[in-house]
Amino acid sequence: MLPSLPPGVGSSSSALWDLLGNAMVMTQFIRLTPDQQSRQGAVWNRVPCYLRDWEMQVHFKIHGQGKKNLNGDGFALWYTKDRMQTGPVFGSKDNFLGLGVFVDTYPNEEKQQEAQKRRYTPGNQRVFPYISAMVNNGSLSYDHDHDGRPTELGGCTAMVRNLDHDTFLVIRYVKRRLTVMIDIDGKHEWRDCVDVPGVRLPRGYYFGTSSVTGDLSDNHDIISLKLYQLTVERTPEEEKWDREVFLPVVDNMKLPGLDVPLEPMSGLALFLIVFFSLVAAVFAVVIGIIVYNKWQEQSRKHFY
Repeated sequence: MLPSLPPGVGSSSSALWDLLGNAMVMTQFIRLTPDQQSRQGAVWNRVPCYLRDWEMQVHFKIHGQGKKNLNGDGFALWYTKDRMQTGPVFGSKDNFLGLGVFVDTYPNEEKQQEAQKRRYTPGNQRVFPYISAMVNNGSLSYDHDHDGRPTELGGCTAMVRNLDHDTFLVIRYVKRRLTVMIDIDGKHEWRDCVDVPGVRLPRGYYFGTSSVTGDLSDNHDIISLKLYQLTVERTPEEEKWDREVFLPVVDNMKLPGLDVPLEPMSGLALFLIVFFSLVAAVFAVVIGIIVYNKWQEQSRKHFY
């Protein structure tokens, strides 16, 4: 098990955790970003993880002065090949290799849709804050404008801001199955959020967490990160198929498209389509008659 975060973070050469950017060590937690604009911070473990089956438990708190949808932007939990690199994805690099779990508190896509005076269909709408997971082999880019929807493996709504009780998230990786669960209601009960089979993650990657604020902000606090090794029995058949992998991949993954409802056609556009369709049909009939008459004329000449 990795130790809880605050003790010894970055305080000596033997510390297991490194700070990056504006991350600060507080008495009882690590503050990735304060409730201020344009801040970016991260914490990364120095030791790569070679466990085959594991569970990461995260105790966190997101709070600030901003009202609903006037706060941002959330934080990410990482299991990736590269560590200690800044970038546009919740303060870390894009086109990463590995796993990202995002606690997103600001709906970029919804605001853009409102600006364009479009509305979601009920099946497409997501309520924020929203937790999602993404596996990347280095070729995919996180789509901020659509809150990562095109590459999302799964997700759930999680109302985690400005709560008086503790909030927890757990990432579990067992037998190539990725699950994310949350305990945010103060009931000490886990609730399912993401469940994806066939996830193949290489060993030897690093755990970390990062956050970023822009024009909107929040305090993003990590109270503890605890990694547990899980003992799991496997059948000989499972051992045969559970071989080492070198690139992150999800079996049979089909990246979901972005189901944006089409704009309804105007009356003029519909009229023009029908009109030109009729003209084309009449033209085709006339051409057919001319060809048929020519054919009959040629037939009579051959007969005589």
